[in-house]
Amino acid sequence: MSPVRMVGRLALAAALAATLATGCGSRVPPEATAPLPIAQASHVAAQASHVAAQASPATAQASHAAAQAQGPALRIIGTVNIPSGIELLGTPLGGLSGIDYDAASDQYLLISDDRSLRAPARVYTARIPLDAHTLQPPQWLQVQHLLHATGVPYPSSRRAASGMDAPDAEAVRWLPGARQFVWTSEGDFARGFGPQMRVNNADGTAVRDIALPASFAPAADRQSGPRNNGTLEGLALLPGGRKAWLAMELPWVQDGPLPTHTAQGGPVRLTLVELATGRALRQIAYQPDAVHHARPLPVGPETVGISEVLADGKHHLLVLERSYSAGAGFSVRLYRIDTRAGTNTLARAQLAPGNHVPVPKTLVADFAALGISPVDNLEGMTWGPVLPGGARTLVFVSDDNFNPGQVTQFIAAQYIPPTPER
Repeated sequence: MSPVRMVGRLALAAALAATLATGCGSRVPPEATAPLPIAQASHVAAQASHVAAQASPATAQASHAAAQAQGPALRIIGTVNIPSGIELLGTPLGGLSGIDYDAASDQYLLISDDRSLRAPARVYTARIPLDAHTLQPPQWLQVQHLLHATGVPYPSSRRAASGMDAPDAEAVRWLPGARQFVWTSEGDFARGFGPQMRVNNADGTAVRDIALPASFAPAADRQSGPRNNGTLEGLALLPGGRKAWLAMELPWVQDGPLPTHTAQGGPVRLTLVELATGRALRQIAYQPDAVHHARPLPVGPETVGISEVLADGKHHLLVLERSYSAGAGFSVRLYRIDTRAGTNTLARAQLAPGNHVPVPKTLVADFAALGISPVDNLEGMTWGPVLPGGARTLVFVSDDNFNPGQVTQFIAAQYIPPTPER
């Protein structure tokens, strides 16, 4: 997003106060800007790409040709920006943190991370028309409240209910057949609930909770284990729907510090689990980049972590890295990894230099170079429909944090695989 021009000390003080009030991590909103009208979104993105290409045609053409020849890479199809504050199906639209696509019904499933503050925790279904050259606004179909095992909606995070957490939903995937879906919550640390993984029916009714490894629970003294608001951000279902990769957003406390713009933080754990039992089968260490940009403000957060993962066949994952710096906004990069590489870290109580080998990663795309300006808080990623000729598409969605200065952003792209896999 274009940064807000601040004039004088009062404007600066207001911006700093707003930044401090929002906290850290994925909850941090960028500077307030006017969202793009939906009808203009694709046109503006196309204009941005055109201007970038004109600025240095030889360089742009050479980079594009190299990416096309080698892969993996992305070709942007279009973008749609929906302003914050829209009422949809009797609920406020926002907080969309996960998305998945069912080709048989041509329907998308989207989950909101609203902790029942504005409306009960929920999922939406929609159709999102796209082709090789255009992306259309979503056609919203239904909203379903997520129900607890007791049969009632989850309570608000402001009103405790005995034995029930207020979930912080972050990722969602259809199970085979699209009659049920699996979803994750970052937990409700304040009430003693760690990260959660659950299965619900398409109508929102609860099916079962999936027991997670004991190491996923935060320690009572908070000196080890996952960090609050830095846990199960990504969920990738493997072909067949019996196994899934779970991605932490941030490093566990004992695995290293949080990142800054001058240094990488600790490695982040990705764990392969069996859905039937929750049993951990393999774990690898993934090293996120340093924070992409220094914050231009004297105070405020800067962070980078995994916001989503997606299976690319049986042995590869696409990993979405999302960075935020106060005053600079969001930045997003997409990487690809081979999950057979790197050390199996399941037996490592602590990840330290020399006791493991992180999984290598290959850059697919830096969204800053794709002609999308600004990119918002991308948190959801799914395979979309296959294009005529067999090309695959990716659809991304952003979490607007219910912040008037952000938008719910949809991005569609053609995925160009590595050359040997074409």
